Amino acid sequence: MGRSAPTAMRVVRYLGSSACEVPEVGDSPFQSMIAAVLRPLDFAARDDFAKLDRVRDLERTVSSAAERAAALAIPRDAKDALARIAKSFSATAEDDLAARMREAILALRPLAEPEWSERQLASSTAILSGVGPKRADSLARRALGSVADLLFHLPVRYDDRRSLQSVGSLEVGIRATFVARVLGCAFSTRRGRFRGRVFEALVGDDTGTVTLKWFRSGDSISRQVRKDALLLITGDVKRYRFDKELAHPEISVLADASSEAAAIGDVRSVTPEYATPEGIHPRGLRRVIASAVERYSDLVPGHLPADLVAKLGLPEPGEALRDLHAPSIEVDAAELAAGATPARVRLVLEELYLLELGLALRRAQRAAEPGTPIACKQRTAIAARALPFALTGAQERALAEILADLARAHPMNRLLEGDVGCGKTVVAYLAAVAVAESGYQSALMAPTELLAEQHEATLCALARAAGDAGGLRIARLTASVPGDEAARIRRALAAGEIDLVVGTHALLQESVDFRALAFAVIDEQHRFGVAQRAALAAKAAHGNAPDTLVMTATPIPRTLALTLYGDLDLSVIDELPPGRAKTKTVLLRAGEGQQVVELLREATARGEQVYVVYPLVAESEKIDLRAASESAEKIRAAFPRLTVDLVHGQLDAAARNVAMARFASGKTQVLVSTTVIEVGVDVSNATLMIVEHAERFGLAQLHQLRGRVGRGRAPGTCVLVARGSSEDSEARLRALLETTDGFAIAEADLAIRGPGEFLGTRQHGILPDLRIADLTRDVRQIAVAREAALQTVRRDPQLRSNPELARAVQSRWGDRLALVDVG
Repeated sequence: MGRSAPTAMRVVRYLGSSACEVPEVGDSPFQSMIAAVLRPLDFAARDDFAKLDRVRDLERTVSSAAERAAALAIPRDAKDALARIAKSFSATAEDDLAARMREAILALRPLAEPEWSERQLASSTAILSGVGPKRADSLARRALGSVADLLFHLPVRYDDRRSLQSVGSLEVGIRATFVARVLGCAFSTRRGRFRGRVFEALVGDDTGTVTLKWFRSGDSISRQVRKDALLLITGDVKRYRFDKELAHPEISVLADASSEAAAIGDVRSVTPEYATPEGIHPRGLRRVIASAVERYSDLVPGHLPADLVAKLGLPEPGEALRDLHAPSIEVDAAELAAGATPARVRLVLEELYLLELGLALRRAQRAAEPGTPIACKQRTAIAARALPFALTGAQERALAEILADLARAHPMNRLLEGDVGCGKTVVAYLAAVAVAESGYQSALMAPTELLAEQHEATLCALARAAGDAGGLRIARLTASVPGDEAARIRRALAAGEIDLVVGTHALLQESVDFRALAFAVIDEQHRFGVAQRAALAAKAAHGNAPDTLVMTATPIPRTLALTLYGDLDLSVIDELPPGRAKTKTVLLRAGEGQQVVELLREATARGEQVYVVYPLVAESEKIDLRAASESAEKIRAAFPRLTVDLVHGQLDAAARNVAMARFASGKTQVLVSTTVIEVGVDVSNATLMIVEHAERFGLAQLHQLRGRVGRGRAPGTCVLVARGSSEDSEARLRALLETTDGFAIAEADLAIRGPGEFLGTRQHGILPDLRIADLTRDVRQIAVAREAALQTVRRDPQLRSNPELARAVQSRWGDRLALVDVG
């Protein structure tokens, strides 16, 4: 039967029964089979066994179902219990049938409960054969503490040992599997810095020889690797001087050393390779995982809709785990390596379906919450027409989506994403105009004082340009606002005399009250915690949740955005204002400093300003600061007529603000900084960005830095000075040189770093903890899972008819989904 066989047929194949025993949604094969054993027993036992004589072939039916259930990959005690029941109901049994039925029902009832399977999967690995308390503790310290952890610790690659290489064909830099005989072996002494004993073996076949080396565990290896032993060897081929060698290869001693052909025929396989934590031997981990799969895989339930499983021809989760941990000898190696097998697709969809269900449930819950409807009348349209520039098509589209949300009686939760300089703040401003026209207040919360000041300046400029229709009473409330002024602003907010307040965490203070807050704008929301966002929402009018607009200046690929913010509506501004010149990007290497000096000289001669940015890496903070300080001194010495300022994280906020204010006003021509956020202020006269050690920045960081120059009439230049190199850093720099499209760069950044590091999501807790799915590789599965989840929630908005599914969502994602909350 082929891999694409419908699910029902697949289950029949390995259960050996009829299609009626296909697991229900939310059941595991084990639970389904236990139900198949219990059903006839429960029916016959009704009314104190009154209908016992009417049940045909009861004993044969129960015995057969129990035998099939005992054949599953389940724990030994469950196997033994089912085997006893099968024997008890065999044709040879002669004792009291009713008593046997009572005993069987009593034994099966606990096994039928989903909690029993859950407890087994959550058990410590110490229950597995060959895993003692010490090894179990070692596994637990490396996030492999339970049976389920082992089941879902999937291989990262596979060694295809079906086509074995000859020794003579081994290539340097290639991982290979081959069979060779030990021609000689001995210990040698390594001298110098890495002194110690090395165990070496010279192995070969008819085509050549190669050396194997073990720098560790030589004593144990020497007990296996003896002269004339026939070995199956897998490892990375390297060059040492003029010879090839393999260091710490994986070996198996072939039993039938006298008949090489027979021995080789027995070892052909596709062998899984796992990410092996330090201190755990790869082969030992493989054995432990194999034991877990053999005894527990059929306890894993499936939750995907049955019609989707049948349509895609997917296996049950237990079978999928077996296919991935122990691939068939006939498996398509390319499909397996690409993660495109039905087995992996099933597990990916299971994971994403539960995630998307959780997001859809929260979205449905929010849609039912009471909000404050905002009647959008005339002022917003008049204010937009009064601006000194026309909105782009993308801005108009985003504004229309936001205004439509504001008009509803339920709170808006929308993500507005777009590149640096695309005009997100203008859209937020026009939405605030509509809110003010309805008599309500707005708040914009930024992660730093500098960004709050920038937003205030931009919003005030927009309000002045828009005239009477767009006039908003705007204030800024941050920690640096003097006490008397802050008290005045708080009184004005409480009295309703401020339409729009811009601030930082200071807005969350208990002393800050609003008369009628209805609209909250969160800038770069991943910089805020759940409690902080909830504290702002709690200040809304009438106790209703406020309309919330989340803004991010880092474009996120749509697929990733739908997963990170699946409970938010998404608006994208994917075009820049017309007439804005593209910033030129230049890549220079160490030794090309004179070109940097000339570019700085030319820019300042034209009366323009310059940023010089150094990375800030925690483990080298002192080195970075010293380098930045030395750079500032060198620039001062080379250009004595220029004013050069230095800002860094060790300056207090007041000193940083003074330095940034001097640069923004044009009093400082060159700003040297060790931090990225300090250059977040918008200075239209800054046209040159010099990024030192560019290889140490992330791609999104580099793109945002580049977006800080060329924001006025003069075009900008971004000079990337790379003083080191790695494969990833070269890929980042190459992507930056090839395009200025923020969304294209975001796709490249996601591909290079992977979703776990994208946007620093591991640090900020945005990305749910996906253990199987890969958001870069499984784009199609995300869309499939999302649509399936939406259909499920449309049919059953609170999953009341499927409590097991609701429980699975809560168990898998409940705590993590709270981290995606913006309300």
